[in-house]
Amino acid sequence: MQHHPLSDADPEVHNALKNEMNRQESDSLEMIASENFVNQAVLEAQGSVLTNKYAEGYPGNRYYAGCEYHDDVENLARERAKDIFGAEHVNVQPHAGSQANFAAYFSVLEKGDRVLGPVLAHGGHLTHGHPVNFSGHIFDFDTYAIDEETERFERDEIVEAAREHDPDLIVSGYSAYPREIPFDAFREAAEETDAVLMTDIAHVAGLVAAGIHENPFPDWDIVTTTTHKTLRGARGGMIMSREGLAEDIDRAVFPFSQGGPLMHQVAGKAVSLRLAQERDYREYQQQIVDNAQALAEGLQENGFRLVSGGTDVHLVLADMSSKDMTGKEAESLLEDAGIVVNKNMIPYDERSAKVTSGVRIGTPALTTRGMEESELRYVADLIGRAVNGETDRVREEVEDLLHEFPLYEDAENSY
Repeated sequence: MQHHPLSDADPEVHNALKNEMNRQESDSLEMIASENFVNQAVLEAQGSVLTNKYAEGYPGNRYYAGCEYHDDVENLARERAKDIFGAEHVNVQPHAGSQANFAAYFSVLEKGDRVLGPVLAHGGHLTHGHPVNFSGHIFDFDTYAIDEETERFERDEIVEAAREHDPDLIVSGYSAYPREIPFDAFREAAEETDAVLMTDIAHVAGLVAAGIHENPFPDWDIVTTTTHKTLRGARGGMIMSREGLAEDIDRAVFPFSQGGPLMHQVAGKAVSLRLAQERDYREYQQQIVDNAQALAEGLQENGFRLVSGGTDVHLVLADMSSKDMTGKEAESLLEDAGIVVNKNMIPYDERSAKVTSGVRIGTPALTTRGMEESELRYVADLIGRAVNGETDRVREEVEDLLHEFPLYEDAENSY
């Protein structure tokens, strides 16, 4: 059997990868809050020979022979996650965050059971009960909302919503909320209603791992997360729980919702969790937050209104009405200037999800490149100038800034 380098085997794909490497390395400031750049070691694990093998089942109980080393890798990933998050049980097989949430729901719910989750436009995720998603089709979702005045989730309103709807499960965790998750409010709500408590920490998992954001354990029943975003790992999902739910969660992943795990991805998760145990990881996560706060201050100085007035985490949500434009218009202008963000609804938005009044801007990827507060204040100025029409000049400055902070040492061979 002949083995060919990608450039020979598929020049078209090779060229696309090369172009994408160039885009990430030297073409644009990556500021989508859900994106980050993995370590070279994670790329190596994801491109490994583990992709060649089926490993249905779990370590020590596979449906195929020849899984000894796959067991080693999966056990490493599980034990590292337990150590980092203080979880009693971990399942690292979900292919993505949506699959993790799917399995988490079915580990404790039946079709039609009542769930209390956030309003999507208030920072929630599609899998938190939106009608276009499986969650909204299968379960009976009610919602709690952000306070219109403070633009935060407030304890009294969360508890009142739980009393009103008496859910079987309460979900917290958000994809566009610039403040810490108020875990104490959800604990109180669950105690009053005897509901199962679940949080989706996909966006703040790295901050939780570093002890910068409150850890939901040991009080929470189920914690789901993606393994990329702030955690800076291989793309995928993970479910953590108390020990009493271990069997139900594992069955809900396999065989209920997935077949063979993507073991090369599990290897990438294991490597990234190992990196999260290193001494400098907390400094990195703190820098993400410091950078977000510097960005917030800079944007406010440039006349942007920020939802809730600032940030505690890795992202800001800017109301583009303060600049007399839509989120869609701002996203396009900024991309032309070499700054990649995403349009996003803001609480009580009068515009649709395809247009929006806001943009979501995050700092994990720029922090990974080595940028600190002074650079993020400068980036805030660039954003302000770009939306005011200085697109070409800003792009030139973006390229200069990227050159100062290279992404991969050997970018030519990192893709």
